[in-house]
Amino acid sequence: MRLSATTNIFFLQVIKILPSCFKPVVSTKRKTMTQTLPAKNNQKLQLSPLNIPNRLLLGPGPSNAHPDVLKAMNTAPVGHLDPAFLTLMDEIQSLLRYVWQTENPLTIAVSGTGSAAMEATIANSVEPGDVVLVGVVGYFGNRLVDMAQRYGADVRTITKPWGQVFSLDEIKTAIETHRPAIVALVHAETSTGARQPLEGVSELCRQYGSLLLVDSVTSMGGVPLYLDDWGVDLAYSCSQKGLGCPPGASPFTMSPNAMEKLQKRQTKVANWYLDMNLLSKYWGKERTYHHTAPINLYYALRESLRLLAEEGVENSWERHQKNAEYLWQGLEDLGMTLHVEKQYRLPTLTTVKIPEGIDGKTVAREMLLEDNLEVGGGLGELGGKVWRIGLMGYNSRKENVDRLLEVLKKKIKG
Repeated sequence: MRLSATTNIFFLQVIKILPSCFKPVVSTKRKTMTQTLPAKNNQKLQLSPLNIPNRLLLGPGPSNAHPDVLKAMNTAPVGHLDPAFLTLMDEIQSLLRYVWQTENPLTIAVSGTGSAAMEATIANSVEPGDVVLVGVVGYFGNRLVDMAQRYGADVRTITKPWGQVFSLDEIKTAIETHRPAIVALVHAETSTGARQPLEGVSELCRQYGSLLLVDSVTSMGGVPLYLDDWGVDLAYSCSQKGLGCPPGASPFTMSPNAMEKLQKRQTKVANWYLDMNLLSKYWGKERTYHHTAPINLYYALRESLRLLAEEGVENSWERHQKNAEYLWQGLEDLGMTLHVEKQYRLPTLTTVKIPEGIDGKTVAREMLLEDNLEVGGGLGELGGKVWRIGLMGYNSRKENVDRLLEVLKKKIKG
């Protein structure tokens, strides 16, 4: 096709102006893409390297970790699906079963604190409308009530004054009255220092088709626990107390009966992160990715469990009991009164009444800042009335008791 002279002139003019049309546009766009805005500095801090005081932690938790545990925690991380890490996960599961005295296949460490493991038991076992019977004799029984209500449970409670425990007859009457799907008891009430006897409870639960859920946050590793022999269906704990590990990797277990209830749910588990249908595939044979595990915390947990197994769990129970009795005698020698009846006291945590005329909060703060020694104050109904003294894991040693008694004597006797 032949073009006219006029058309040729037109195209020549277009070709000449095209570069000038596009070049500025490209240049402007490039400048916009590479432009960097100045950062705001109002929250910027000029800090020195980390320097934390070295305290003896004799409160309700955390406790001091064994030096070998801290050393293990400083090991270089690997990936959360690395074969070496998966082997470590298997070791954690076996050792948790040993300490708890259970053969439950689903026994894992939840990536979170003990409260996360607590919520995991509720989230996976409770469906909306389920009747849940909670024994409340302290702060953490109330927390179980709150959590169960948030998951739609029809919560019923039995209560006693803080520091007391339920008799088997009282539990029997409550189960017969309420016919619950789940009975929840706190084995070691951290707010009071009381140990709830569990022997015989599961037999009552079986009569009415109830699952038995147990809080062992302050008992695991330091107080005799026989989950299978006692018929416990769901249990949880933490890493920073009797296991002597930093917080953040919390033991959790479900019996086959509890797993059956989970698998028959009519509704999805309302908490994705804690759904054992998903987590069991990460901890089980499938090794399906679920979340990035806190690698170094699991190193620490594995090492703390190794040390406990090396000592022997029965020996650990005996050590905790012996040191607790030494503490109790020392406190009484100072003229102090213990809050819980002796047969129900926890060897891991002692509540002692603050002497008349002593400001408990002020003394505890002085001990922390002047003596680098931590004890806990009372919670809830016991606020301002007691100190809570923990002898847990690596901290359950005679020399720690001696140091505490020396400081206390100075503070209350002058």
